[in-house]
Amino acid sequence: MPQDVERRIIKGLFTVPLKDIILVIVGLKGEAHGYEILKELEKLAIGLWKPSHSNLYTILNKMVEGGLLEPREEYRGKVRRVKYSLTPKGLEYLKTSNDLALRVLYTAARYHEALKKKLENVGEKREMDREAVGEYLELLKKIRDILDEEIRTIKVELSGSQR
Repeated sequence: MPQDVERRIIKGLFTVPLKDIILVIVGLKGEAHGYEILKELEKLAIGLWKPSHSNLYTILNKMVEGGLLEPREEYRGKVRRVKYSLTPKGLEYLKTSNDLALRVLYTAARYHEALKKKLENVGEKREMDREAVGEYLELLKKIRDILDEEIRTIKVELSGSQR
C-alpha cells in the first residue's frame, strides 16, 4: 500500500478522536505543553501524520474554552510556554470516553473477526507479510493482557460489593 494512502488512513483515524487522544496524553503526563502533545501524537501515528501547530493550538484553545483543560503559563527566560492539565470536567469526559472506547474496541474486534471470516468464505483471504502478522500478534497479546487485568479488577470489585 503506498505511503500516501497509509498517511490518509492514519490521519482519518486521528482527526475525529483528536480531542480524546489529547486528553489521554495530558491525563497520563499530568501536565503537558503543546510541543510535547504534538510529539506524542506523531509517535501514536507512527510518524505518518501529525496535526499542524495551528490546528493543535486551535483544538487546545477550544478545549480550554470548553472547560476540559486548564492552561498554566510558564516562562524560561523570555520564552513563554503554556502547560495544560485536566480539569475535573476533563477528567470526567476522559473517564466516559475511555469506557466508550473499551466498548468500541470490543465491537471493532467482533467486526474484524466477522469480516475476516466473510472474506475467507468468498475466497478473498488477504495475505499479510510476516512482520505485520507478528506485530498484529503482539498487539493482540497486549490487548489480552489489558483485558485480563481489567477482568481481575472487576472480579475483585464485585466480590467486595457482594459482602
